[in-house]
Amino acid sequence: MRNPIIGGNWKMNKGSPSEATKMLKELIPLVKKIKSVDIVVAPPFTALFSTIQIVKNTNIMVGAQNMYYEEMGAFTGEISPEFLKDLGCKYVILGHSERRDIFNETNDLINKKLKKALNSNLNPIVCIGEHLEERESGRTKDVIENQFDLTFNDLKSEELSKVTIAYEPIWAIGTGKTATPEQAEEIHIFIRELIASNYDKKTAEIVRIQYGGSIKPTNANELFKKENIDGGLVGGASLHAKSLYEIIKAAEISFNK
Repeated sequence: MRNPIIGGNWKMNKGSPSEATKMLKELIPLVKKIKSVDIVVAPPFTALFSTIQIVKNTNIMVGAQNMYYEEMGAFTGEISPEFLKDLGCKYVILGHSERRDIFNETNDLINKKLKKALNSNLNPIVCIGEHLEERESGRTKDVIENQFDLTFNDLKSEELSKVTIAYEPIWAIGTGKTATPEQAEEIHIFIRELIASNYDKKTAEIVRIQYGGSIKPTNANELFKKENIDGGLVGGASLHAKSLYEIIKAAEISFNK
């Protein structure tokens, strides 16, 4: 059984330690009895230290929203995986569509970051997904396969087993649109088939694939009922303790059925 994973990606919100602390003090008592869901919050870099401090001795883990593939050097504005590890980060989000689209990150760059994260014992959450025009033109699976091949290039089976893949239909992020549970499940199955054909069936059964497209308390239950959807990467709804808790609870209920 794959434990579901719920990641709260705060993006460029709640970046002050006081904001992060306030939200987490509300969240911690709500989720303290959750056992079967891995809970990760990814605040901005400025709130990482305070977040790590406040969630110590709880069932909440902390991830960063990005990192570079070098340990140190003349890379102004970048963050090393070693810095993140030293702080106490357990996870790192890589290849988010906003990084790809706004900051022009390529599959090759994300591949380098992914390998470095694994070598640094950080757990990567790696995002892949298609744009609206790609879906409407029937190219979704071609786009996903290309991203898969290039992003996970030259990874061994045991390395891929440590990765959480986030399928995020880009057309459903921040737009109010959401893929139907059936649409999401179809692509999750396709990604699992790609893993099986490129690696083996056992690896395909191990890798967690979470959904990342405008998850809310109102649609979480139906999404998480699907066999191949192992939780979610949550954006806006992760900024509020109650809504994030409701999504986490939906994942727990679905897993325990």
